[in-house]
Amino acid sequence: MKYPKLRELGEAVKSLFSKPYTTKFPKVAHEGFDGFRGKPEFFDEYCVGCGACTQVCPAGAIAVIDPEIIRKDNKSAPKRKLELRYDMCNFCGNCEAHCITEKGVQLTKKYDLALMDRKLAVETIEKELVVCEMCGGTVTTIDHLRWLVKKLGTLAYGNPTLLLVSQRELIPVQSGRKGEELRRPDILKVMCPKCRHKVMVKDIWG
Repeated sequence: MKYPKLRELGEAVKSLFSKPYTTKFPKVAHEGFDGFRGKPEFFDEYCVGCGACTQVCPAGAIAVIDPEIIRKDNKSAPKRKLELRYDMCNFCGNCEAHCITEKGVQLTKKYDLALMDRKLAVETIEKELVVCEMCGGTVTTIDHLRWLVKKLGTLAYGNPTLLLVSQRELIPVQSGRKGEELRRPDILKVMCPKCRHKVMVKDIWG
């Protein structure tokens, strides 16, 4: 027997007593290795609902959904909904890399994502919204403001909205005084950037 044949026979015997290189999936569940880009998921403990992941998603798989009309007579706080469709995701990892808290959305090791109905391929999370006390427009989420206060520290006192958040829990959103003349005390209210600009201009220039 020629030498190449002996070598092939040795390789066959060696492989017979070696562990297989492939996994036993689907009979046995397989866990991905570290750094594996699997199913993206929101983590409520760390997500602040800022929407940064939406801005950097090249596939458009993440959407921020705010209520179109915020009813002032509604006692419950309005909610912002973040919707992630992982059937559209290309697992690039931009959402995880650009998350301001670094843990709000993460790519897990889950890879078995086959479904019969694509409507089920959705990850959602809801966050309480903060609404402008003057015009009723959306400011951001309360978790986002709290995160900014913690991140900025004493610098947060330079912003009236962050000042209010750092000193106390936000009171229920009031109807404001839409249509009435702006006054200097309005500076210390929770407002959207547009209304705050109007108040500041009014305070400086009269």
